[in-house]
Amino acid sequence: MTGNYVLVVDDEPDIRNLLKEILEDEHYEVDTAENGEAARQALRARRPDLIMLDIWMPDVDGITLLKEWSEQDGLPCPVIVMSGHGTVETAVEATRLGAYDFIEKPISLAKLLVTVERALETGKLRRENVGLKRRAAGFEEPLGRSPVMQTLRDQVRRIAQHDTRVLITGEPGSGKQTFARFLHNVGTRRDGPFVEVNVGTIARENSARELFGSEEDDTTRYGLFEQANGGTLFLNEVADMDLQTQARLQSALESRSFMRVGGSEPVRVDVRVIAASHRDLEALIEDNEFREDLYYNLNVVPLAIPPLREHPDDIPDLLEFYINQCVTQENLHYRHFSTAAQNRLRNHAWPGNVRELKNLVQRLLILGGGQEISLEEIERALGSHAQPALVDGLSQTVFELPLREAREQFEKVYLEHQLRASGGSVGKLAKLAGMERTNLYRKLRALGIDPKQS
Repeated sequence: MTGNYVLVVDDEPDIRNLLKEILEDEHYEVDTAENGEAARQALRARRPDLIMLDIWMPDVDGITLLKEWSEQDGLPCPVIVMSGHGTVETAVEATRLGAYDFIEKPISLAKLLVTVERALETGKLRRENVGLKRRAAGFEEPLGRSPVMQTLRDQVRRIAQHDTRVLITGEPGSGKQTFARFLHNVGTRRDGPFVEVNVGTIARENSARELFGSEEDDTTRYGLFEQANGGTLFLNEVADMDLQTQARLQSALESRSFMRVGGSEPVRVDVRVIAASHRDLEALIEDNEFREDLYYNLNVVPLAIPPLREHPDDIPDLLEFYINQCVTQENLHYRHFSTAAQNRLRNHAWPGNVRELKNLVQRLLILGGGQEISLEEIERALGSHAQPALVDGLSQTVFELPLREAREQFEKVYLEHQLRASGGSVGKLAKLAGMERTNLYRKLRALGIDPKQS
């Protein structure tokens, strides 16, 4: 499957059928509409990757349709305008309204195929703008030469060849987003869009509209599911999704179709879903905060990303990468880490993982001077003199994290410390922490603490 769906809008049957035949021979999926109203209905039924639009039609002309679509949420995809009576004014107006190109009838076969290919590529690049910025920075795959990272990359390459859903877990900042994109880039859908949504950033009252689109006030808005058609939808921090939207997502995964908000007909999609979370979804299920059926639907293939402290041998490569990135993208002065500084960072707890390391590099390049980053500068940056670590690896960097993540870091360190102090007894720990034992077991599991190993 190419994932490229083309809608041909023309009132002349011979031209519609000819274009359909030519494009299908090039392995595109093609639908046709004989007039403006049929085009509206086709767009309501399914979001195309490209529209070929005739200017002169009996009911609604192409310029009017262009204006109508552009005044909604912008054109739904690239539009190639066609006309047998083209004028410079018409071409200028179509371009002003966002049309990708203007071609005259009779249509040259060679020009048609080149224009279609380029228009589709432009649409893909627009959808993947964030991903293109990553690739422009040279970030093609997760970094690291340690056995842990090499094994993980090999695992992802194997998973990527099977078109199944994946649930990525790992601590905040450990690289879940990077692995999701890597999984897409080496998989069977690499030529399709990669659409990412950070679930926690969507207002709960708008989450269904953002994901599934809407049909309201005669306006069709395409949600992220449709934008990802033929490719991958990455749901980052899926645990932040409200229960009502979870129910919609579960239904969409089961049926491979969904209803837009306010819609009357199901929309079919072909999307690979990758979800990620740093929270314990099984514990959330017990607390009735996450649907059990959705969890099993997402967790077809689990992928656990290790925290940075479990592969410290990769720290020198990560430091060098982020130095070069800051120098290239932010025009900062190049500096290098001394051997003593690198060794210190190998032994740092990294509660914020790779994200913390990246922020540290950026801060040192902005605030520091001189070619070399010394051990003393590292100690100051980590707060070792101004404010020592609180307990067992909880350093000053916790103050750089969002409140929820900082609270989880503290709770983990606190409970691990108290568990050791109580000799591994959960009963004694419950008394020390002032918690009911059932809730304590749930909390320990959510934080990844095994009492038997303490």
